[in-house]
Amino acid sequence: MATTKLKPKQTTKKILSPLKDRAFDVVVNRFGLSEDAKRKTLEAIGEKYGITRERVRQIEHAALNAIRKSDAFKSEKATFEELKNMIEAFGGLVAEGDFLNSISKDPKVQNHVHFYLVLGDEFTKHKEDEHFQSRWSTDDTTADQVHNSLKKLYESLSDDDLVSENEMITKFIDQLKETSNKFFNAEIAKRWLSVSKKVNRNPLGEWGKAESSNVKTRGIKDFAFLMMRKHGSPMHFREVATAICDTFDKKTHVATCHNELIKDGRFVLVGRGIYALSEWGYKKGVVRDVIRDIIKKEGPLSKEDIIDRVLKERYLKQNTILVNLQNPKYFKKNKNGLYMVA
Repeated sequence: MATTKLKPKQTTKKILSPLKDRAFDVVVNRFGLSEDAKRKTLEAIGEKYGITRERVRQIEHAALNAIRKSDAFKSEKATFEELKNMIEAFGGLVAEGDFLNSISKDPKVQNHVHFYLVLGDEFTKHKEDEHFQSRWSTDDTTADQVHNSLKKLYESLSDDDLVSENEMITKFIDQLKETSNKFFNAEIAKRWLSVSKKVNRNPLGEWGKAESSNVKTRGIKDFAFLMMRKHGSPMHFREVATAICDTFDKKTHVATCHNELIKDGRFVLVGRGIYALSEWGYKKGVVRDVIRDIIKKEGPLSKEDIIDRVLKERYLKQNTILVNLQNPKYFKKNKNGLYMVA
């Protein structure tokens, strides 16, 4: 967590002092500044006083303006200056949740700091939308540049892209060439990535489009894909189930894992219970389909060449390949003794 000299309760007590009873109560409840740290809705506060939600909004707005004009608020200039320096140390643009968590894990403290962000003229609130988390900035130019760069970064990714964090930061840096050097470095770029709702990382720390099943893991099949991709070579479904359990601490039934691999097009059965990823170049089909595709691609081949090529596609015994080659319904020899498709 960030090192800070903030004293939220003392500061809040001081800057709320100019408010009358009802205005004080509205602000405390709207921002969750009481001991229970619960932020109440306009409706809930309106019911308490028998007034409309719009009237509560007006009272809140007037109370905040009264605070900003008060001597008590002006005397706490150092508090707001410290918050501004902290946001600029984060790059001048921060996701609200990340920033508040960096200051304290205590919801009470977070509510007080959020209250200061709303009060301070130094801070600009950017509401959550389809592209970005709720966020705050101290520099509008940098904020606009980061927003545009994050959108371009998302557009540069394909639906199935998965890249390391370092590669993602490098890609992002390429989109940020025009951003002010006042803030920019790789660590800040990493923080800026957290502002986006469109890019994210999976449980193994690889980055891609947030909605991709490679990033937003929804079930065993997605965890299986991540494990096999990390492993880098075909795995037995029992190995996959064990790896999911060990890596993600997620209880996985072997039979369930096998069923998920069978149904998902990202996986190819390449041997007895052994699966590979289709993105590695493996194709679905029984052994004769593999032999047929190889011959169609390369032309007539000797028995030895066919065995060699099939064993790169499937984990099985040579005799299984030979049995398939002897089936005249599918294959035949030419005058040179090479196998062709019948």
